[in-house]
Amino acid sequence: MYEPIRTKSVHRMADPSRERLDFPHRSREEELDIQLAGHLAALLAVTDELGDSAAGELIARQVARLRGTPPARHAGLSGAPAAVLHRKAHALAGRALVVAASRADTTAAILAAERMDAHTAALAAPAPAPATPTPDPAVAPAVTAVTPAPTPSLVGAP
Repeated sequence: MYEPIRTKSVHRMADPSRERLDFPHRSREEELDIQLAGHLAALLAVTDELGDSAAGELIARQVARLRGTPPARHAGLSGAPAAVLHRKAHALAGRALVVAASRADTTAAILAAERMDAHTAALAAPAPAPATPTPDPAVAPAVTAVTPAPTPSLVGAP
């Protein structure tokens, strides 16, 4: 009535002594290293887009320490406003801080907290006013004060 199963089961055996050892396992620390490196690499991309090269170098050193190789630097620009980029960077630094704290990586946790503070300060700072061009006196005509003429009243006018 039913066809017999011809493939191996994808489920683990209940007996731990018969556990399959032919596929790689990662420890919790290795998984956290991978997560932290990913969050810091994303933060590095946003930091590079914001043009903060000093902070970018600090972040790149941490990514290189976690991955064993230097990170690929962000080449493209999204064209997003600075406030949006600061919010995104703040969120990424927060995620990196959580993972760094869970793996007890003090160096990365301090860096992530500093980046969160920097992006919070950047968001709190007033936006610079757009520059207004100063008229060239040689080109622009001189502006003289003109007193407006009194407006006639229509009510009760002769």
